[in-house]
Amino acid sequence: MHPDGWRLTEDLDAFLTRTTPFLRSRPALHTVPLTVTGTLRTHGPKAYGTEAPLFGWLEQGGQVEAVLFHTPPHRLNLTPLTPGDAGSLAVRLAAAGHHVPGVSAEHMTATAFAAAWRRHTAAAPVLHECQRLYRLDALTPPAPLPPGRPRTTGADDHERLRRWKHEFGVAVGDVPPTHSASVSASASAAVSWADTYFADRFFTFWETDDGTPVSMAGVSPMLAGQVRVAPVYTPPGLRGHGYAGAVTAEVSRAARTAGAKEVVLFADLANPTSNALYQRIGYRPVTDFALYDFPSAAP
Repeated sequence: MHPDGWRLTEDLDAFLTRTTPFLRSRPALHTVPLTVTGTLRTHGPKAYGTEAPLFGWLEQGGQVEAVLFHTPPHRLNLTPLTPGDAGSLAVRLAAAGHHVPGVSAEHMTATAFAAAWRRHTAAAPVLHECQRLYRLDALTPPAPLPPGRPRTTGADDHERLRRWKHEFGVAVGDVPPTHSASVSASASAAVSWADTYFADRFFTFWETDDGTPVSMAGVSPMLAGQVRVAPVYTPPGLRGHGYAGAVTAEVSRAARTAGAKEVVLFADLANPTSNALYQRIGYRPVTDFALYDFPSAAP
């Protein structure tokens, strides 16, 4: 019996069997659970961490109303919940002794869960970041484009991609241990490309006329007709030349050409430059998300 309606499991196949129709019903809003569970199904838990992931869904009247996943050491991820359902989940996880280092969800859901988690564990939530989810409408590439051209990356670019992904994580204050460790040459040898965050992503560089990469953008695989652009990164000394806009427009165009019905991305609301850039090239707001950390939480 599950009086609160929550079903929890470590069985990814059982989770996807029950929740895939729900996840595919709103592919833009559900982009993160779709892409993360897709990577886990293909590559296993090593793509995100070493601990067993937890999955769950809220079932009411025989229908799936919400889902969760947690890939330690990352934050718990939730689809939209009412405050009452967020509270019942906090009770369930706290009673089971589940360690939750933070939560990422639509803003109201994340805030409700953070408050409930504090009530039941005394862990004080700290707001890490507010994000806006955007969906591509009519693509409007920058004009004029900066000098140079786009180039799809290959095996010879892996070291630079690892380094830039690490720099991006440092810049936004979110560097998972499994990813930051892969920056060194020794770690790169120990952790294969196929076992990392990069396994299913497709990356494009914007490079200058002499072939020097100056910016990158990655995209997730297409699932349920949606593709997510992430990460977009230009090293600090190369910013202000329009490279990020050019490479983002290019991967967005390529996704549309490949048949994606939804092309989405997240932007940090504290960064007005990136938000303005994405809107200029055709992205429109969907909803806002909040990311909380629970630094005093104990296992």
